[in-house]
Amino acid sequence: MVSNKEINKSVPSDRWGEFFDQFSNGNRGRHISIEIINSELGDEELIQNAPLMAIVYDRPGKGDDLVIEVGKTDVSYAHTIDAPTEDLTEQSSSGQIVALSISDAAGTKTIVKLQSS
Repeated sequence: MVSNKEINKSVPSDRWGEFFDQFSNGNRGRHISIEIINSELGDEELIQNAPLMAIVYDRPGKGDDLVIEVGKTDVSYAHTIDAPTEDLTEQSSSGQIVALSISDAAGTKTIVKLQSS
């Protein structure tokens, strides 16, 4: 996920609620793809070129999961990440987020790529 021009930054877990709210508000309707990477099960593309509705984080004690919702006016697809452990943003040289990499307790990574606008 790293190229010469891109910068990866970790988002502290105590800021996830605020980060995903701001990310959702700033990117709602933008087309995304979702891919999971799992060393045991292999890689799988779950969705391509679908509009982002929201990414909702429920902290430990309230669910401890992260839900990526896609759809225009109603949720047409939702992907849940149980017990997320790390959130990395991939940013272009201009500072725009181009992808998210979210790891979970089982070692699976979910990659959310934003399509160029």
